[in-house]
Amino acid sequence: MKEHIQALLEQTVSTLKQQGKLPAELAPRIQVDRTKDKAHGDLATNLALLLAKPAGQNPRALAQLLVDNLPASELVAKTELAGPGFINFFLDSNWLGGQVDAMVANDRANVPVVDQPKTIVVDYSAPNVAKEMHVGHLRSTIIGDALVRTLEFQGHKVIRANHIGDWGTQFGMLIAHLEELEKANPEVANSGLSDLEQFYRESKQKYDADPVFAERARNYVVKLQGGDTYCLAMWQKLVNITLQHNQAVYDRLNVSLTPDNVMGESMYNPMLAGIVEDLLQQGLAIEDEGAIVVRLDEYKNKDGDPMGVIIRKKDGGYLYTTTDIACAKYRYEQLGADRVLYFIDSRQHQHLMQAWSIVRKAGYVPESVSLEHHAFGMMLGKDGRPFKTRSGGTVRLVDLLDEAQERAAALLAKKDTGLSEAEKSEIVRRVAMGAVKYADLSKSRTTDYIFDWDNMLSFEGNTAPYLQYAYTRIQSIFRKSGIVTDANLQGQVIIQAPAEEALAQKLVQFNDTIKSVADKGLPHLMCLYLYELSGAFMSFYEACPINKEGVSPEERSSRLRLCAATAKVLQQGLSLLGIDTMERM
Repeated sequence: MKEHIQALLEQTVSTLKQQGKLPAELAPRIQVDRTKDKAHGDLATNLALLLAKPAGQNPRALAQLLVDNLPASELVAKTELAGPGFINFFLDSNWLGGQVDAMVANDRANVPVVDQPKTIVVDYSAPNVAKEMHVGHLRSTIIGDALVRTLEFQGHKVIRANHIGDWGTQFGMLIAHLEELEKANPEVANSGLSDLEQFYRESKQKYDADPVFAERARNYVVKLQGGDTYCLAMWQKLVNITLQHNQAVYDRLNVSLTPDNVMGESMYNPMLAGIVEDLLQQGLAIEDEGAIVVRLDEYKNKDGDPMGVIIRKKDGGYLYTTTDIACAKYRYEQLGADRVLYFIDSRQHQHLMQAWSIVRKAGYVPESVSLEHHAFGMMLGKDGRPFKTRSGGTVRLVDLLDEAQERAAALLAKKDTGLSEAEKSEIVRRVAMGAVKYADLSKSRTTDYIFDWDNMLSFEGNTAPYLQYAYTRIQSIFRKSGIVTDANLQGQVIIQAPAEEALAQKLVQFNDTIKSVADKGLPHLMCLYLYELSGAFMSFYEACPINKEGVSPEERSSRLRLCAATAKVLQQGLSLLGIDTMERM
């Protein structure tokens, strides 16, 4: 919708240039926005105000010139000038009705596939091996997954990259401890090590307290990094156990990651030595007291000198920066990425920027390939501090999800639904998981947010239960109407009442919203849209009777089609967020 108006304005500017009525060198960035006040139309642009000075014309006169030369469009009913030179566009109600009909008839709610699909790598979740996922992993996991789903829906080739922490000096002590446990119980690894946190703590305690154990652990680190068969086999056991734990959480959260998407730190080890040598040969890296360092003029230390970024320590070990350089190089050269999105918390921003600066200088990834850090804030408790257990420990993600289901079950037990126990159980799961995810996704990822059980499970306000309930309410309307599927719907959408027009207006914004989420990496824009859509539907439902006496067959058919389009968009929009709907609730 906005793109269509922008295209009309671009065509108009081009025509006026050809006619000599605008300077040929003008290259405006045309912006069309929705108006806040319906009296001022549906869309507006300040293009005339932006062009007036470089064109040497009066803004309002230029606005009139643009309007007079706009090509005819079935989308636009009329245009009006406002203020010093704003142009307001009023959408045609017949066009709106036709768009809603097209949404009902199309499985994708009439959202087109992109003309030029890209290969997009999305780096998200990234838990550590031999540790259980905690609440700190939630934001990366579900925000990244929402973007993956949205980009795939647009038609892009999306490669999920779960950059797990599966390498480092800690694996010496983990292998040594697993070795001891297997001596007592050879099947301990196969049984899954049900408490990974306890396993990690025990390993660390032994390493700190037992010099013999610590020496063996250090030897195992050297052997592991040297490719020792035994150490690699033990390491692989730890990776497999962790992936099983993680996959159970992903499946429960309806996150689309699988073991096939794992691209851990260890994957890039064979590349590191070659990268360091290449950076030395290019003159980008130098030796400094035995270490290999890249000095970046863009970053200064406290003395104002170029910051040195170490890519190989003097003991021969590599750092996270080296791995991230290799990672970006691999994603461009081997995966063919046109765009790479990293969902990593904001504290890692400078680290990533330094790695990417080196990547660009070395020519490993061209400027045409977008490397994007989509940073996010922290989950906070009601006290405004990082979300912790009552004892001050880290909250395991599985414990958070358990509590969400317990609270959702208690809440839904108060409702008399007439459903079977199996149906109730599934509804509890969908409400609980949806509530946890939506509470996070509905907040801008760039800020911290307060985690609040009462708000997130409320059936009022901008919450998942509210949107899920709005969907089930539409399904109940269809059941009362005897409509089984969209194929049973008759007639066409005829927009007459203001509430019908407001709902149709909101429905046709779905594609614009998807595009904004995909371009900006901001799932909260979809949440806000769905919340506003639900509000527009509730206003429509109150103002425009559907199954009551006195409603003409044409009105009833039209309004049922508006219901069908709303249900389709709610279901699809929530699905892009990884949240399930249900027919009854």
